[in-house]
Amino acid sequence: MIIERELQAKIEAKLIPGKAILLFGPRRVGKTVLIEEILKKFNGRTLILNGEDANTLALLSERSISNYRNLLNNIDLLVIDEAQAIPDIGKVLKLIVDEVAGIRVIGSGSSSFDLLNKTGEPLTGRSYSFNLLPISQSELSITENRLQTRQNLEARLIYGSFPEVISMADNNQRKEYLLDLVSAYLLKDLLSLEGLRNANKLRDLLTLLAYQVGNEVSLTELGSQLGLSKNTIEKYLNLLTKVFVIHRLGGYSKNLRKEISKSSKWYFYDNGIRNALIGNFNPLSIRQDTGLLWENYLVAERLKKKAYKSELTYFYFWRTYDGQEIDFIEANADTLKAFEMKWKYKKFKIPAAWKGAYPEASFDIVNPENYLNWIL
Repeated sequence: MIIERELQAKIEAKLIPGKAILLFGPRRVGKTVLIEEILKKFNGRTLILNGEDANTLALLSERSISNYRNLLNNIDLLVIDEAQAIPDIGKVLKLIVDEVAGIRVIGSGSSSFDLLNKTGEPLTGRSYSFNLLPISQSELSITENRLQTRQNLEARLIYGSFPEVISMADNNQRKEYLLDLVSAYLLKDLLSLEGLRNANKLRDLLTLLAYQVGNEVSLTELGSQLGLSKNTIEKYLNLLTKVFVIHRLGGYSKNLRKEISKSSKWYFYDNGIRNALIGNFNPLSIRQDTGLLWENYLVAERLKKKAYKSELTYFYFWRTYDGQEIDFIEANADTLKAFEMKWKYKKFKIPAAWKGAYPEASFDIVNPENYLNWIL
């Protein structure tokens, strides 16, 4: 079953001559399938290349106008999958869109092109970037009703929302798939980077983060546990963010000196990856971390919602040095919103410091009874 992705229409609208579409996202998230669906509707001549193929590397290695014009003669749309594997891909795409008249380009990759090629921003003004994440509930809701969504909630909290995981009916299959995804694919891109060869340290870092979802993380403490410097931890976290494994929430601070602003919380883009890292696929009834799974799931779904709707929103948590805290803060130019995420119904009193400092802010509790209104 092909699940229609929200980005498809947005990408099709930007598929114009002289521009490159850059499609980023983790491995196995469905980038190739999305491109295939776009190609089905495209009326024109196409050339499809794979950046991990030796022939593709040979075709593009001569970086000259004449070479690219000959290669793309009479081609309306060039697609390069796994584009991050091509040396200096940013400069290659810049030359193509600048010098090949009428060409449209789609380049897909599992990390930002400049991350691997250190080319700066050669496509500034010539490209549109899109991030494809694990399937969102809004995409799933096209094919399932509210009852089915509620019935599938536990599976989403435990096994996540990668396309193949969702298509599997057997939980043992899902478990094997996720364990393989973590061991065989998750670290592949990072370990291909120059000077980054320690797979065990990287996985150990992710495992520590998996146990600390929803909690403030000390880089110094992580470094001490792993035998790495604080700067190395910061580098690893930055790379893990750029390949769409984790997402950072910083502390919100505007009015109060006692607000924490320099700490961070880290969330995974997918619950299944988080659970695979700690090797725990137990049902919710016997877990001790259900609240953390709930919080991670909601944060990931909210990020997808805002990203796919192109809503410029900044995300934070909030805490004071005396322990007053709120799980999730959204801020933009016009509004400030605060949210607590509760798996089980609990009365929650808005912290006095927050209420006093930000009386204009709205406040809501997100629980299993109302969460669909929040993520759809």
